[in-house]
Amino acid sequence: MSTTPHLSIIIPFFNEQECLPDLKETLGRAVIGDSWEILLVDDGSTDRSVSIVERWIEEDPRVRLISFSKNFGQTAAMAAGFENSRGEILVCMDADGQNDPADIPLLLEEMKKGVDVVSGWRRDRKDPFWSRRFPSHLANALISLVTGVSLHDYGCTLKAYRRSMVEGLRLYGDMHRFLPAWCAWQGARVSEIEVHHHPRVKGKSKYGLARTFKVILDLLTAKFFSSYLNKPSYFFGGAGLLLLTIGTLSGLVAVLDRFVWNLWQPYRLPFLMLAVFFGIVGVQFLILGLLAEIIIRIYYENQDKRPYRIARILPEK
Repeated sequence: MSTTPHLSIIIPFFNEQECLPDLKETLGRAVIGDSWEILLVDDGSTDRSVSIVERWIEEDPRVRLISFSKNFGQTAAMAAGFENSRGEILVCMDADGQNDPADIPLLLEEMKKGVDVVSGWRRDRKDPFWSRRFPSHLANALISLVTGVSLHDYGCTLKAYRRSMVEGLRLYGDMHRFLPAWCAWQGARVSEIEVHHHPRVKGKSKYGLARTFKVILDLLTAKFFSSYLNKPSYFFGGAGLLLLTIGTLSGLVAVLDRFVWNLWQPYRLPFLMLAVFFGIVGVQFLILGLLAEIIIRIYYENQDKRPYRIARILPEK
């Protein structure tokens, strides 16, 4: 095996002792050639999952393990996989047997077309409708609308990325599901292909309806970072100016009614209170915008980061 494999398969897992032996067998049939590695990320398992992977490593040195001290979540596991992988192409998949490793060559074939991110689409998804598929349909539609990157299945873990698109990326919360959108915002070409999906026959699902609400909150965060990270004053300042405008109009209505119209005497005090309230909140938003601008500049300058990504420079060195 070369020291820098072309392909890294990243597989987060948490208490999947029943599924890992089958995963090993199906991966062995799907991955062809020598230029690859399998990086399994243990998200704080408490069953025999780690010992199963350790035996797997003894049989094949191309298999590697990262083990967390406790459960940090799938996003953290994928971030650790990205950071510690060595391949130029990174493929992520679940360990529960529902993703099909036989689809990995299809992802790689799609990337040969010059695509930077290939997202799997579980068109014939084998999950319960009301508890899994219906919330997923709503979430996918909402994410596509807000991010502007239209995909049928953001929740499918089976995806392929070029290393250059995710290198140095910091993931928090449940942000892993927005990775195609993050990459598209950085200029990546994103494609989607249909992949197989199998019903879970072993182990227990770790997902539930509560994740839908977390997705909405993380989506708001992702939208803010994509649209306003470099100029947060546009967001806070815009909101502040809107509130100040509402406050000014409320105060103006109260003044005009007192000296000109004399029609809404019982409502003058509420209008004045609204003017004061919106005025104070509007000024606070303006100040937040200025503070956010200062923080963003510190963020870029202290870490020597750049608010852009260069695709290429001609002539090449």
